[in-house]
Amino acid sequence: MRPAPKNAGAGAAQPPVRPRRQRGGGAVPLPLLLPAVVGLAFLLVPLLALLVRAPWRNMPGLLTGSAVWQALRLSLETATAATAVAMVLGVPLAWLLARTRFPGRRLVRALVTLPLVLPPVVGGVALLLALGRNGIVGKWLDTWFGVTLPFTTAGVVVAEAFVAMPFLVISVEGTLRAADSRYEEAAATLGASRFTAFRRVTLPMIAPGVAAGAVLAWARALGEFGATITFAGSFPGRTQTMPLSVYLALQDDPDAAVALSLVLLAVSVAVLAGLRDRWTGAGTG
Repeated sequence: MRPAPKNAGAGAAQPPVRPRRQRGGGAVPLPLLLPAVVGLAFLLVPLLALLVRAPWRNMPGLLTGSAVWQALRLSLETATAATAVAMVLGVPLAWLLARTRFPGRRLVRALVTLPLVLPPVVGGVALLLALGRNGIVGKWLDTWFGVTLPFTTAGVVVAEAFVAMPFLVISVEGTLRAADSRYEEAAATLGASRFTAFRRVTLPMIAPGVAAGAVLAWARALGEFGATITFAGSFPGRTQTMPLSVYLALQDDPDAAVALSLVLLAVSVAVLAGLRDRWTGAGTG
């Protein structure tokens, strides 16, 4: 019989064998590469065309008008207000969908996400029927409180919040489902109420998801057109936001429409890039 091989420590634990890390490099399959390139071109070519065909020489004169800055200021203010409304109402709604069980929860989730696929003009008509002066809720607002929402700046905020809030709800609900609920249970065992656990434990834990949803909601509100023009109209200085200004300028002055589109594009890209890198940490790579 051959003697067993000697080693320094027969009973010593052997170092674990680490699996080889799979690298993402290598050749890309042609059936995946071609659609990916076409998809990238489909998204970038219209934006490049906007940059190429822009009237750069006349840009200062086109953008110095008071109407442009008035529309931009109104767009920024209403989009920010709509995002605030979406956060106040959407975060509790997302928590309800993610942390509680009640009859019809799937139906409620479907109704919450309905504005994502609903044509914005249809949403504006629905808002008119609900919150208009003769709407099922609007007539009581007008009679009891003297509040009229259609064709006002507040109506712009309502229309933008209606179409933007689902983005926030979906983002926060997904973050809540991925978060570990044991921290909330531990807080409850220490005597914290459910609301205190949400405020002191859950909310800080899901803050990146809330920030990401808020950025998406803000960008969606900034570009809202259909529901706004249907529910709030287009009155300069009061309800005429940047998308409405672009649409109206396109009929009479295409160069002005391109200039306004570039301003809106620059603001959207700057906000999305800056806030996404700062709050969600997704800007690397």
